[in-house]
Amino acid sequence: MGKKILKWGGGILVLLIILLLLTPVLFKGKIQDLVKKTINDNINATVNFESVNLSLIRNFPKATVSINELVVINKAPFEGDTLVYSEKIGLKMSVMQLFNSANEPMQIESISALNTKVNVLVDEKGVANYDVAIIDEEDQEDSEDSETTPFSLALDYYLIENLNVSYTDLSSKMTFIAKELYHQGKGNLANNVLDLNTETRTKVSFDMEGTKMLNDVSLSLKAIIGIDMDSMKFTFKDNKALINQLPLQFDGSLQMVEDGQLYDLTFGTPDSDFKNFLGLIPEAYAGNLDGVTTSGDFKVDGKVKGKLSEQTILTLAIHMGAKNASFQYPDLPQGVSNIVLDVNIMNQTGIVKDTYVDLNKLSFKIDKDVFNASANIRNITENMLVNAKFDGIINLANVTKAYPIKMDIPLSGILKANVNTAFDMNSVEKGLYQNIKNSGSLSLTGFNYSNDAMAKPLQIQEAALTFNTSNVSLNKFNLKTGTTDIAADGRLDNLYGFLFKKQTLKGNFNVNSSNFVLADLMKEDVVSTTETPKKEEKATNDAAEPLKIPGFLDCTINANAKKVVYDNLVLNNVKGSLVIRDEAARLQNMSTNIFNGILAFDGNVSTKETTPVFDMNLGLKSLDVKSTFTELEFLKTIAPIAGIVSGKINGDVKMSGKLNALDLTPDMNSLSGDIQGTLVDSEIDPQKSQLLAALDKGVSFIDLKKIDLNNKRMHIVFKNGKVQFKPFDIKLKDMAVQVSGEHGFDQTLDYDLDFKVPAKLLGSDIANTLAKLGPKESDKFNAIPVKVELTGNFASPKVGTNMGEVVTNLTNQIIEEQKNRLVDKGTEALFDMLGGGKKKNEGEGANAEGEAKKDETEEVVNKLGEGLKGLFGKKKKEEPAKE
Repeated sequence: MGKKILKWGGGILVLLIILLLLTPVLFKGKIQDLVKKTINDNINATVNFESVNLSLIRNFPKATVSINELVVINKAPFEGDTLVYSEKIGLKMSVMQLFNSANEPMQIESISALNTKVNVLVDEKGVANYDVAIIDEEDQEDSEDSETTPFSLALDYYLIENLNVSYTDLSSKMTFIAKELYHQGKGNLANNVLDLNTETRTKVSFDMEGTKMLNDVSLSLKAIIGIDMDSMKFTFKDNKALINQLPLQFDGSLQMVEDGQLYDLTFGTPDSDFKNFLGLIPEAYAGNLDGVTTSGDFKVDGKVKGKLSEQTILTLAIHMGAKNASFQYPDLPQGVSNIVLDVNIMNQTGIVKDTYVDLNKLSFKIDKDVFNASANIRNITENMLVNAKFDGIINLANVTKAYPIKMDIPLSGILKANVNTAFDMNSVEKGLYQNIKNSGSLSLTGFNYSNDAMAKPLQIQEAALTFNTSNVSLNKFNLKTGTTDIAADGRLDNLYGFLFKKQTLKGNFNVNSSNFVLADLMKEDVVSTTETPKKEEKATNDAAEPLKIPGFLDCTINANAKKVVYDNLVLNNVKGSLVIRDEAARLQNMSTNIFNGILAFDGNVSTKETTPVFDMNLGLKSLDVKSTFTELEFLKTIAPIAGIVSGKINGDVKMSGKLNALDLTPDMNSLSGDIQGTLVDSEIDPQKSQLLAALDKGVSFIDLKKIDLNNKRMHIVFKNGKVQFKPFDIKLKDMAVQVSGEHGFDQTLDYDLDFKVPAKLLGSDIANTLAKLGPKESDKFNAIPVKVELTGNFASPKVGTNMGEVVTNLTNQIIEEQKNRLVDKGTEALFDMLGGGKKKNEGEGANAEGEAKKDETEEVVNKLGEGLKGLFGKKKKEEPAKE
């Protein structure tokens, strides 16, 4: 009997397992069709999902439906924008719901969403992209034969895990972000009256008109909320909230009404421990509060009441206060004492503009230094009125001794402030400085700072600011770092417009230095000796941010430095102006002593477009050629051969091109421009150039050391990675040579040297042989054209000539000359014969002379060819001159 029971029981178990495995397959199509129908009936947007899965095992005896990779994409007027993305949406229901007929909706008992992103947009006209629900007409809603909804809600649990919400309202210039939101609720939501047990955690940021009101503020709330669905009223019961680490409790209710929401809420800290104030500061800055000793009171209490609607806001009465408070961290030597705080945020009318903030007093003491502040803000939304005062002394070295600020090297320095300000936003926006009342001063002395990102420790010996009605004056600024010293003065205009209205910050400064070493201010990147993997290198480049010249700056810096050291360059007596405006930096009237001469330069760098661009003009006056074209990298690339020239250069350089967005270095292939210059007192050392050494070896009669480039003006044009020398002439041993051609930034060569070789340079034998042709004919060969081609590259140049072509042309020319002479002789002989002046033996003499001329032609051609090949062949050891 027992065996039969086991047998039947085992069979039933196997059958159940088979059913559990087969049911998802059998019902998957049905569930997927129901999901699609629900979406199509309710959402006016493009909705896609990767798959719909059904499982009976995970939550048996419940069935779980999973919708994977759900994406909701807007149609016009937000066409193409993603409204919602969710990695997984889970629906839990009874297994029996799977067997409902087509007219019976499946009842969902719980719902969950995992890793969801919501991007809400409201345009300038107030149209929202989340308005995608399909609204049924009234007759359709009331119709008895209207279709049944595929799903209905009978929730007792819901869960949202890792939700990220971005809300941007262009009409009110407001942005709200909630990150990593976790929220769950338990309660019988099928009832009209219930208690919902909730838990919520998130981080929120809020930006209004470009001003950060909240930045990654941690919020959490555990609360039981009483819900009355008939009156849409929600009442706080047992609850505990945290703002960062500040505990709060709420009491009261809110109710949804037709034209808004009704609020009647009070909140406050559960006790008056001053540690609650430290809890208001984000944990990243406040540190661990365990073991912190405090004294005195701190309380937050508030009341919000009224109707929140399009016309009105809630009345507010929020107070934060501390009296005779102090705190000290257990592992720090000093504490902060005599803390007084009195802040009120009020609105008594429900009209937005009547909201005001009073910081009646903020005061504290660190060691012997006391700091006081007060401020009043009125008329927040229309024309905000601000009245503020700051007064006190802070020894920065004591800040890190009393508060857990993480710094590699402690701060030092004395900050003194005594500033009064009163202004309204309209005056700030319109630049009505007569309505802005500023007075007082701010100074910093003995400030020392350093971190790993800095090349050298920084010392501000003294900085002094004076606040005036129309500007802020920098009366004194003395800085030292390494061997660099900087002294500056000047002024800032429109400071409030910049701080409060994102307007341009204007300024004018004078900067002086006796020694300015760029390496003291900019830390060199560590160069790795190992090869960086390509994937890692790509990831690094993708993460790097482009360098941008600030668009909010409009300032002029007049610079004067006795000595500037940049890499291996030393610039003396640097003077000029730097104008920063419209995301561009322009150098004006800059000059410096360098390379034993004077370098003047003007230029412009703009980062306004995606690809930065620049243009620059250089004036070269008596600069050492070799130093200029070897130590300035871009000139070395443009004219590498110039490094073997000694002497001076006077000229101009014009160039423009694109810059690398990450480090603002030139894109060499985009460079274009030209160099025009005159060489003075110049000499060449050909042995320092493989190119000239090859030319010197390949052309026997050239002594490149004796090339005269003095007062020679040259014109170089560069574009698209190519550098072109405009044709110029030089003299070599009474021989004219024209040089032209180009090379690439890749060091490839393509140059032509056009020689005009006089016959006298070919030797006395060839000169005598040419003389046999007659003086008139031989003169035609005093400038024999020979072309020398330089190809290959600077490291491995190739020298070629057109000698074969030259010899062939010479042969043809000489033969033609001989023919002409023979024709002339024959004509003369015929004339004599007709006139009876010639004898027979004279005619025979003419023929013999013709044969002799033929031999002479061959002799001339052969000797010319040998002479030219001797000139344009490899150099030989010098032979004794023939007598």
